Amino acid sequence: MEKITAVKGIKDVLPGDSPVWHRLELAARRVFECFGFCEIRVPIMEKTSLFQRSIGEATDIVEKEMYTFRDRDDELLTLRPEATASVIRAYIEHNLSASDPVTRLYTMGPMFRRERPQKGRFRQFHQIDAELFGDDSPAADAEVIFMLMHFLQTLGIGKLSLEINSLGCKACRPVFSGAVVDYLKGRESSLCPDCQRRIHTNPLRVFDCKVESCGEVIDGAPRILDFLCADCSEHFSRVKSYLSDLNLPYEINPRMVRGLDYYTRTAFEVKSGGLGAQNSLAGGGRYDGLVQFLGGPDIAGIGFGIGMERLIACLPPDDRNPYAAEIFIAALGERAQKIAFTLTQELRRRGICAAMDYSGKSLKSQMKRADKLHSAYTLIFGDREIEENCAELRDMNTKNQQRLPLDQLLEAVTDILKREVKVL
Repeated sequence: MEKITAVKGIKDVLPGDSPVWHRLELAARRVFECFGFCEIRVPIMEKTSLFQRSIGEATDIVEKEMYTFRDRDDELLTLRPEATASVIRAYIEHNLSASDPVTRLYTMGPMFRRERPQKGRFRQFHQIDAELFGDDSPAADAEVIFMLMHFLQTLGIGKLSLEINSLGCKACRPVFSGAVVDYLKGRESSLCPDCQRRIHTNPLRVFDCKVESCGEVIDGAPRILDFLCADCSEHFSRVKSYLSDLNLPYEINPRMVRGLDYYTRTAFEVKSGGLGAQNSLAGGGRYDGLVQFLGGPDIAGIGFGIGMERLIACLPPDDRNPYAAEIFIAALGERAQKIAFTLTQELRRRGICAAMDYSGKSLKSQMKRADKLHSAYTLIFGDREIEENCAELRDMNTKNQQRLPLDQLLEAVTDILKREVKVL
């Protein structure tokens, strides 16, 4: 019979890897909620039209990468390729702006794109996403960027670099787009087929191209910063001033564009020196007008997404066991096993990570199991200890042992372990 394996580009998170995922999610919640952000959980599946409208039909995501299908009611559905559109759909549908004119939301979970799997890039990948609605001030841009950098630094990630740019607005961006098209015409033969097509569909996407020959052409292309209107120029200047006030170093990258159509004004990207060629760790920007475009009120927005797989690749190896027992109960003999079973469950009821072996193996084998579970203590007793109404509690670190009364084991063990927690 053929062995069934996971879908290409979609990976399992195994028990040995789970602790680092938990740590990242917990750190994100702590940092984001300190900045006033609240968690929202949105579906992994949406109507296809949501992404066609928000991302743009002339993008690689919509044209090539989305997992789209028709359900039994002939409705076109898509597994979400990114989180911003889903968060905005929920924001509009539930009228969240009515309860708070400035709304801060974050979410985390799987996204889906049918890309060529490679290091740090998968077909099912996970993102941490944060969105701020209702504030179009440069201070809001700086706050979101600062929160992102603070979160990454909290995790101990080094070699971080922040790049920023302004993408202009609906007043000045079309002028820039026209200048790019004029520049590219006559140079089509030096561009890859995708960029040749983009000239007529989404010309600013050529700045995203990784083909070397296209990069050489783009090096001489016009720069958006030379086309900014007075309002966009002032906005960008104030963003830079706020970042400087926060002692947050940055580089201006005039070639940075966003792969999604809805971005305006401030765009930013964080790169890590520990990721190699695929070095983008997080990115985001402002998208004023998108909420209204999707049927909501005329409300500004800014946000970012962090790739969790890439984030994990930047972290130092974590050798923690996915499960570490606070106490292992090594019971020898049928009577001892029966007492140990009840004791184990009662300790768990009290919130203590307790473990035991049900197979009646030798003391040596059970001690090996306790070591494998990184147990802090092991409680040992058998027929002789039952007759003497005692049990031996061994500290697995110091190897010191103490006797505990068998008829008071639950309280005695609970007291010792709770006291240990207080000391830590």
